[in-house]
Amino acid sequence: MESEARSASAPEERESGPPPPLVTEEPGALATPAARPAETQPSEPSRPTYVYALGQIEPRFPNLGIEKEFTQAGARIDSTGLNDRQAFRAVITDPANRYLVRHLCWVFLIQQMETYILVPRDPADYGLLVEAFRENPSGDDIDVVIGVKAQIAPADMCNGLAVPIVVFDQVYSFDRTSLMNAITVPPSVGDKQIAAFRQTATSLFDEIRQMADNAGATDEHRALNYLTVRYSDIYGRATEAQNENSSLTGVDVHVSPLSGVRKVVEVIFSYTHRQTDVTDQYSVQVDVSEEYPFLVRKLSRYFHR
Repeated sequence: MESEARSASAPEERESGPPPPLVTEEPGALATPAARPAETQPSEPSRPTYVYALGQIEPRFPNLGIEKEFTQAGARIDSTGLNDRQAFRAVITDPANRYLVRHLCWVFLIQQMETYILVPRDPADYGLLVEAFRENPSGDDIDVVIGVKAQIAPADMCNGLAVPIVVFDQVYSFDRTSLMNAITVPPSVGDKQIAAFRQTATSLFDEIRQMADNAGATDEHRALNYLTVRYSDIYGRATEAQNENSSLTGVDVHVSPLSGVRKVVEVIFSYTHRQTDVTDQYSVQVDVSEEYPFLVRKLSRYFHR
């Protein structure tokens, strides 16, 4: 009887097949049954969250032990006549204290908000973090961080600070005045207008930098931040508009119709005449497919399609 029961149930077992495999949405996620073949949808390969952000880099002590070790290292350095930040820099620039530089928690602040914890992809790049530390910081200080956004930092990494980690590949450190002075002055700006040009460029830079929620982690914000520090034509156009009695009234970013295999965004600048209220628009296209954005189309007049 048992053999008959087994033979009778065998066809049902062959038809049912093996149990469905388990798949996960991401590492560490709960396993869920795979969809049936008829319901399976093709999925795009996951894309890293790239970061191109503007802010300031500041070190923090991750725990009391490192803070005490840092104090002992500082006692071995003659800091007579130095203020606290100068003494701090003296410690982190001493080759004997490289181990402390690696133990420090390097925080990236955007508009004075602790936004990321920075970790270099290459340990040799801790030197970029050291160079970003200013003895006399000011509101004009700018650090540009280019990297990949990772998971939220564990509680023991930076004294409980729960913000995303950014594994960076490049850091640029400068001040706003140096950036403005490095901008190429367009031919249409006369010698007597250079000071006004610098002032207009500074105003535009500040407007873009202070846009709400610009953490440099979306394609739109990465494109804007890239243009802000790498493309001088947007400042020249702003000056020309001002000389035409127009004001910058809007900056919009959207996916370009050119996007296909590659991700291209279009940044549109709107200038409105102060008397006629007529608005002219100019756009520039930026490829943000990978970690380093680049220009696709130069700034030119934009027409609604």
